[in-house]
Amino acid sequence: MGIPFRDIVSKREISIDELHGKRLAFDGYNVLYQFLSAIRGPDGTPLKNSDGKITSHLLGLLARTTKLMELGVKPVFVFDGKAPDLKLETIEKRKAIKIKAAEKLKKATEAGDTEAMKKYAQQTSRLTADMVSESREMLHAMGVPTVQALGDGEAQAAFMAIKGDVWGVASQDYDSLLFGAPRLIRNLTISQRRKVAGTRSTIVVRPEIVDLTETLTNLEIDRGKLIDAAILIGTDFNQGVRGIGPKTSMKIVREDKFNEHKEKVPRYQQVRDIFLNSPQISDYSLKWAGVNAEKLTELLSANKFSEKRIEKAIKSLQKAHKQFSQSGLGEFL
Repeated sequence: MGIPFRDIVSKREISIDELHGKRLAFDGYNVLYQFLSAIRGPDGTPLKNSDGKITSHLLGLLARTTKLMELGVKPVFVFDGKAPDLKLETIEKRKAIKIKAAEKLKKATEAGDTEAMKKYAQQTSRLTADMVSESREMLHAMGVPTVQALGDGEAQAAFMAIKGDVWGVASQDYDSLLFGAPRLIRNLTISQRRKVAGTRSTIVVRPEIVDLTETLTNLEIDRGKLIDAAILIGTDFNQGVRGIGPKTSMKIVREDKFNEHKEKVPRYQQVRDIFLNSPQISDYSLKWAGVNAEKLTELLSANKFSEKRIEKAIKSLQKAHKQFSQSGLGEFL
């Protein structure tokens, strides 16, 4: 769900040019879900090919990843493994929300209310195992590495950043900071516009970087207290304490008064341990091996992408990989 730390963290706007030559870890599920929700028709229907198969996720992933690579960014996508038991409640709540949204979508469709149809259709987005599998297959054909996490994808991405194997984590959520990511990159869109959920409107957004060390220094706390503050507000692994928001939680941990509220957080230590001691894998391979034009053409053609779009993507990817090789970007983080 993401921790509401927007007004608390230390952030600054950056240009995409500042990310040239940087390796960035993306939360794969987060990215694919964004495309499934955003790339839709006026009535909220996801993009489909002539066979009726949803392709919103593939189109968005292909376009954005290719463009970022052309700009010198070296992406790696990290995918969730088994969800911690404490996240199951959150998952069930999300399922319930989708069921209610589906009911409202049906009523909106019957009434011919296109605005409501789009709003509720977005809320019913479902990322299937097949969608994830074909997305990873496409990324590999594009020459982009992927990593399968044991548990939470953002935890694995943060681990890779802590090790120095990637420069930062790219995500809209602030959770990776709790997992220890030294840098978080937000709003990394090519159009520099983002859709407002449930509407046809868009807003201008600029890429921004959140520095963990700077944030902790300015807040005068350590990472442990940042985690405690998040737990008080509520995370994917626990419900927050009623009446406590970001500013109040910061005041509590800064004044060392967390213990006064600790008993209000069931399984507190288990939740905290997820952020501090989640199991990670370290034998991943980060290689940008070049585009497999034959494989990519086969996959995209099977999904009814136009020949023109396929050729354009392949040329752009070949150019990007050549740039990586010539400039030695593979040696830099």
